[in-house]
Amino acid sequence: MIKIQNLTCAFGQKTVLENLTQTIPSHLSILGANGSGKSTLAKALCGINSYGGSIKIGNKNLQEYEPKERAKTIAYIPTKLEFYDEYLTLEEFVLLGRFPHKESFLDYSQEDRAIASRKMELLKITHLKRHLLNTLSSGESALALIAQALTQESEIIIFDEPTANLDPKNAKIVAGHIKNLKQTHQTILITHDISLAHFMNNPVLFLKDKNATLFEQNDFFTDENLSHCYDVPFESLELCYA
Repeated sequence: MIKIQNLTCAFGQKTVLENLTQTIPSHLSILGANGSGKSTLAKALCGINSYGGSIKIGNKNLQEYEPKERAKTIAYIPTKLEFYDEYLTLEEFVLLGRFPHKESFLDYSQEDRAIASRKMELLKITHLKRHLLNTLSSGESALALIAQALTQESEIIIFDEPTANLDPKNAKIVAGHIKNLKQTHQTILITHDISLAHFMNNPVLFLKDKNATLFEQNDFFTDENLSHCYDVPFESLELCYA
């Protein structure tokens, strides 16, 4: 369970989120317009961004976690691979997820390598393990990011726009994997894709004007409510994920 109390995030003179208080007991989808603070909130939850107020995971304040302990608790998956060694293979990249678990100055253990291997098998990317990261397609890169997060074995996984750069086929593959992970992890999905959010069947936290409103799934996905939230008309919404 994640408890957010009076969370405020600002960049320079611009306040993105202000006095946000919310409890996240389980799975959640976070939606909102561009610039509403979705990614800012996600990064605050992982301790990547600075913030005012408090975030507790369980009964412990996030700022009290040591870096490795925090990594074992919560993982953040960005929209796409941006910073990496161009000579790193997919297998080496996935194995980095074991860093919080290994002893300092020692190599990865056979168990670490076995865990990484199982996660690649789960996502059906084992055949790519010797490929360099910069040769992967967008869909393959998305699966590599998920594989690394699973190898990290965090209790909570945050997905930040996981289908933003994918074609419909790969988006559907990634969506299926994320939904399956609800059986073993607490998942938090940040997305602009209304169909993807509906497919996840989670409560929805909608960010707007520095505020947040929590909706149950069925209450959020109505033409009337979507029109109100996004300030554009919705009629007979068609949802493409199945």
